[in-house]
Amino acid sequence: MSTKPLQVVIAGGGTAGWMTANLLAKRWLNQPVTITLVESPDIGIIGVGEGSTPTLKRFFSDMGIAEQDWMPACNATYKVSIRFEGWSPGANIPAYSHPFISQLDTFSERSFYVNCFHRRMGQDVLTRPDEFLFNGWLAKHQRSPVTPPNFPFRIEYGYHFDSGLVGEFLKRHAQGLGVVHKALNITDVECHPNGEIAALHSKEGERIEGDFFIDCTGFQSLLLQKTLGVNFKSFKDNLFNDSAVVCPTPAQTTLPVETRATALSAGWAWQIPLTNRTGNGYVYSSDFISDEQAASELCRHLGVDEDSAALRKLTMNVGQVERHWANNCLAVGLSQGFIEPLEATALHLVQTSVEIFLDHVDEDGFSETQRSAYNQLISERFERVRDYIVAHYRLNTRSDSEYWLANQHNENLSDSLLHLFNVWYRRGDLGQEIQRQQLDSHFGNTSWHCLLAGYGAFPPLEKGATTTDLYKQNQLAAFFEGCLLNFKPQ
Repeated sequence: MSTKPLQVVIAGGGTAGWMTANLLAKRWLNQPVTITLVESPDIGIIGVGEGSTPTLKRFFSDMGIAEQDWMPACNATYKVSIRFEGWSPGANIPAYSHPFISQLDTFSERSFYVNCFHRRMGQDVLTRPDEFLFNGWLAKHQRSPVTPPNFPFRIEYGYHFDSGLVGEFLKRHAQGLGVVHKALNITDVECHPNGEIAALHSKEGERIEGDFFIDCTGFQSLLLQKTLGVNFKSFKDNLFNDSAVVCPTPAQTTLPVETRATALSAGWAWQIPLTNRTGNGYVYSSDFISDEQAASELCRHLGVDEDSAALRKLTMNVGQVERHWANNCLAVGLSQGFIEPLEATALHLVQTSVEIFLDHVDEDGFSETQRSAYNQLISERFERVRDYIVAHYRLNTRSDSEYWLANQHNENLSDSLLHLFNVWYRRGDLGQEIQRQQLDSHFGNTSWHCLLAGYGAFPPLEKGATTTDLYKQNQLAAFFEGCLLNFKPQ
């Protein structure tokens, strides 16, 4: 870092903006840096129920924020798994779960891989992901994932929370770290002759200059796309969904520790349990269903009266920018891109994008070399997360609507995803292929096994074929039942 104070300006607040502010302020705490966040006081906070991956648990831990401090303030609950209902009826699978992977699973992952391989050979063995991974047991038995002091293994988990309240909580914490907050409406962006951003101008007549700017202005991407002209690369050919309708319902008496994703006629519905209410939404493609039809279908699914339901329509711009870091501007959150909410990757991508940016800058400053390396890495990560989400749709075995059939027949698949499918169906070593492609940054070997086995992506059973079922041989049910005794009911 230079001895001259570096002026960093974040445009836009919300969860992405305030998470970014916290990460920068914590990393550069003793550096000559001033961090200013400018957000409009006229834009209301949308408190949509949101879920996370275990990466958010690490964020709060790194920030020194205890769960007992932030979770009650944000109506948060624990999340150990995602349950998919109705995605593969053609394989006679009414539902399957994708549990988060914990340290304890080192004892059972190999049995899962081997059983999946034997099933790919046509042999009749157990391959349900939630039976092989401990978080699946926590979800089934409604146990809290908080690990007792005497339990020697680390349990990973995420959260469900009110995104608006999390943004407000992180705002207060960032201000405690010295971040300057300006409630202003940005009207213009001033640039230097060389194309770099010089300052933001507000409706209130203030000019906020900076050395480096971070765009957290959401889908409008005011700085990166509108001012610097960075193009947006749509994933529409891969992911059809572009809309959502949301509807809160009362809180559940017993709070599940998993998100539910239920397939509907032109997309899927989420159920996210908060302490004060249940967050519900229907993610769909406007090419296959109208907004009015989607709202009606969601209400039928929830069993609520459409006339009195608190419905709200959202639009999604699915894809990513061609460059996440251009000139002296970094885009974070919706301004850099968005992938389906299906696996709750939005905040994960925000957090890792900022952390990787900080690693690159700390290594060699704001150089063209670091910028180029960063853009290549983050673009690759977005594409690989996209592939995992695309696989959910491509592997579906529904035949009740044009939407699901179109997803089944979608041939716009990346080479990376085609190679993974090829190795799986040709009974090759999936873990070796994942390692070859260096895909472990988010969805690794166990996650891909959960997805493929969860959908029943196997050949027909061979008559008379016998083999050893490692789930039974290694007595995994008894092992997990014993471990479960250490965890309290939710």
